[in-house]
Parts: sequence; structure tokens; C-alpha cells
Amino acid sequence: MKEAMFYKKTDNIVHCSLCFHNCKIPPDKKGFCGVRKNIGGKLFSFVYGKACSVHVDPIEKKPLFHFAPGSQTLSIATVGCNFRCDFCQNYEISQPKEIFGENLSPKELIVMNKTPGFSWTYTEPTVFYEYFYDTAELCNKQKLDYYHMWVTNGYTTIEAINKAKKLIDAVNVDYKGNDEFYKKLCSARLEPVRAALKEYKKLGIWIEITNLLVPGYNDEDEIIKEMVDWIVDNLGQVPLHFSRFFPYHKLKADVTTIAALERAAKISAERLDYVYIGNVRHERENTYCHNCKALLIERSGYSVVKIDLQKKGKDYHCPNCSAKIPLAGMQWSRKKE
Repeated sequence: MKEAMFYKKTDNIVHCSLCFHNCKIPPDKKGFCGVRKNIGGKLFSFVYGKACSVHVDPIEKKPLFHFAPGSQTLSIATVGCNFRCDFCQNYEISQPKEIFGENLSPKELIVMNKTPGFSWTYTEPTVFYEYFYDTAELCNKQKLDYYHMWVTNGYTTIEAINKAKKLIDAVNVDYKGNDEFYKKLCSARLEPVRAALKEYKKLGIWIEITNLLVPGYNDEDEIIKEMVDWIVDNLGQVPLHFSRFFPYHKLKADVTTIAALERAAKISAERLDYVYIGNVRHERENTYCHNCKALLIERSGYSVVKIDLQKKGKDYHCPNCSAKIPLAGMQWSRKKE
């Protein structure tokens, strides 16, 4: 248990400003996330240093395809989430009946990490913000060259994002659908997610976006076009990943067909240069030059088979046509020839 960041006290009520729910928490009660509690007029995190999942993953599994490609990353999560998605694939840990996890301090995480980076993922890093923050700060103090990335629903407040602006190198944000989708299936709203994405862009943090395509809920052409138009108009050429839905938790929709994923990708590719299809073996798991379509990064599942890029100064280019390729974190990339 650790005193939380981002709250104010009014009488005995604690006002949490970590995420866009902005919970007003009475004494001895928890916020919407279920892991932050008002005790005696102070807000405490009950998941600090309590890792429920720690694994080494390829960065491609997050998914990040244009940040440190081919690298391995230490993935960490605690229980809890500030969404209530009816389709959550990790609901056992995101919406648990009780708090559990292995006691691992930030120092212990750093000692055990033999990869180039940390990925704060699986549930929602916003709700274990202090755990991430202290780990990343300790890395900086010790001058350790790790990257830190978030896989997030994007409901972190602007204040909290700015506090971590020098600590987060990359994010993959779930852009789940239109506002109706968020309200009906996630107990959330779309506009705060958009606000967070614009703030990440403003701060120069690398962004990739994932959309879980759920048949009958967010797979209509107009919903996809609206999302893509907003991305291009507000964020520019951000890589977009479509993931295949499988029935989990409460939502009993059909499994997403390959044809539906391909259609969504085709619509998106009219305005976006880099559109990927995940959870299936497909040619759209590879990175091709947006200009000449040369194969630049070949993948097999989550493994990088080959990287064919030409470095010029700090930038990377297509070796065939010399087009500049949007990439980041290449100092941590595992080079493949």
C-alpha cells in the first residue's frame, strides 16, 4: 500500500484526478478502478509493488511495430482497471474479486529485467501509475538505458500524462469505437481518449493504435472511417492495428472473420500508410514501404524475421526508393538481416 498521486481532499471526500472518471471517494471506499481507497482522508494505492503478471514478450505483441522492432520487453501488470469492458480478454486480472499479486519492488523489477525495456500492460497502467512512475524514475536516477511503454485505454488525465512525459517513450492506445460503443460496453467515453492521444502527440511520445474489431458493434464502415479520419486529422500517420475478436467475458458476439479484418484494413489504408492485422497470420503483419511497397520488416507471428532499412543520420529509409520510414526507439531494436 502506498499513498497515491493525483488527489485532493475536501472534508472527508477524496477527489481522484488520475483518470477521467474523476472519482469522488467517501471514507473507506474505493474508486471506480477498485484499487485506490480513501483511508482517513488520504488516497492509497493497494496494488503498488504487487505484480500479478510479469513476462518477457516481444515488443510486437503489445503491439508496437514501429518502435524498437525485434526487441524483447519485460511486461508488468497489477490487477485493476478503470474500464468495465464486457469483452475484456484479461478480465480475471482487470476486474478481479480481490487484490492479489507478487511483491516486487521497483528495484527488484530493474534487477530482474534483462531486456531493453519495460512494458506496462495486460490490465491498465493508469491504475498502477505510482508503480510505473517510481520504477521509471529509479531507472533515470541510476542512468539505466531502458525504454518504458504503456498499453493503455487512454483514460489517463492530461495532468498525469504530463507528469510522466519524460518517462514514457511509447504508447499503444486502444481506440475501441464510437462514443456509443464506449458508453454501452466499457462504462467510459470516447472524447477523453481522444484528448489523451492528442496530448501524447503534443509531447512527442511515440503512438500506435489498436482497434479490436467486434462484429455487430464497431465494425461498420462509417465507424471505421470516422476513427481513421480523426486519427489522420489529429495525429497524422500513426500505425493502426486491427485485432480479431474472440468471445470472452460477458459479450457473446461472433468471432471476427478474416474478411472483416481485411475490409477494415482496406478502408483505413485509404488514408493511413501503415495498417496491420493482428491475431492471425497475414501479409499485413509485415511492414512495407508506404511509397514503393518494398518489404522492410518481415514478421512471423510476433517474431521479426528480417529488417531491411537504410540509416541516414538519425532517420531510417527504404533501401529501394529512399522514402523516410516512421520509426522510433531504434537504439533498442534487435537488428535482423
